[in-house]
Amino acid sequence: MEELLLYQSNLLKQVNNKWQRYLFDRIHTKERLIGIKGLRGVGKTTMLLQFLKYHFQDFERGIYVTADHPYFFNHTLFEFANEWYSHNGTLLLIDEVHKYPNWSRELKLIYDGHPNLQVIFTSSSALDIYQGESDLSRRLFLLNLPGLSFREYLTFIHQLEFPAFSLDEIIEDARSISTQLTMDFKPLALFKAYLKDGYFPFSRSLATEQIPERLIRVINTVLESDLSYVQDYSASNTVALKKLLGVIAESAPFTPNITKIADRLKIGRNTVLNYLKHLSDAYILNLAHQPGKGMSILQKPEKVYFENTAFTYAFQESPDIGTLRETFFLNQLKNANYDISLSKAGDFLLENRYVFEVGGKNKDKSQVKGIENAYLALDDIEIGFSQKIPLWLFGFLY
Repeated sequence: MEELLLYQSNLLKQVNNKWQRYLFDRIHTKERLIGIKGLRGVGKTTMLLQFLKYHFQDFERGIYVTADHPYFFNHTLFEFANEWYSHNGTLLLIDEVHKYPNWSRELKLIYDGHPNLQVIFTSSSALDIYQGESDLSRRLFLLNLPGLSFREYLTFIHQLEFPAFSLDEIIEDARSISTQLTMDFKPLALFKAYLKDGYFPFSRSLATEQIPERLIRVINTVLESDLSYVQDYSASNTVALKKLLGVIAESAPFTPNITKIADRLKIGRNTVLNYLKHLSDAYILNLAHQPGKGMSILQKPEKVYFENTAFTYAFQESPDIGTLRETFFLNQLKNANYDISLSKAGDFLLENRYVFEVGGKNKDKSQVKGIENAYLALDDIEIGFSQKIPLWLFGFLY
């Protein structure tokens, strides 16, 4: 145990409390088993360490471990939890739980056997936590941590602090909200910078030319490491996934022809659909469907997008601006847990109620003319007016 405490001490020295992700307050709960899923690099580890160092009242009774530490080559998580509990431990933080072979079964045993021990763990976005060997659904409080919103980016990178707004607030009061916000900053240039570099917190510590390589490394780690743990993917699966992403990068967003992709990659049609679903689960892609259509693993998506605009830039030096706008809009609405699907008229249907057309400042309402609750989400405008809402304002949903 001493080696784990030393490892924790070294990590805590590197953590400060200057800023927390928006989800931080939600782990201040009495729930006994909390899971945090998310892409690599979005701040899951930092969140655990900040919680332990600054917000857990009885520091000596909390401990942080990572599931891939060599300590667990010869010890089980359950054994460690027993020992920590015997030392009056009341908080156990487990990072990257998906790298531990029997994570689901042992979390259940820890939960059932130690009623006074709170466990908070992180996992890869690729992990379907409810599909583990043991049923955790009745025990688990699950949170998803996406990349930075535009609002968080402004705080983290530019020290500009603003509140978040709900979708209804933005739709109903876009003019006054955008007017008030733009008294303190000019959004358009910063928004373009965010689309390129601002989704991941690590961008702050890197030179601009280093960011694309780091983004590719994130994707490769998900493909080569996380999916091998979660889906038992082999090296040949990983090669096929990379080829599939190469196909998508040529024309995303696009309506996939599954048969043509399967022929091109020399794999089965159902394998392509499986790969798309797993890449979506891993937050590498966003799959968009028409409303009312299921999202089962064998349901062909109507459109395929990269999960965030930074990934789009990682594959294309100068991506299409229309692609970036739609990718951003879909990403921010999904991250804020709003129901969003494709729309036959306009681009997107939100909450089965609002129709949105996404475009540049000269876009008109011809494509949504006569449709109730139809709006334009427009790039390159600062202030909302009538049914025209600045695209950047949807980056204030979380």
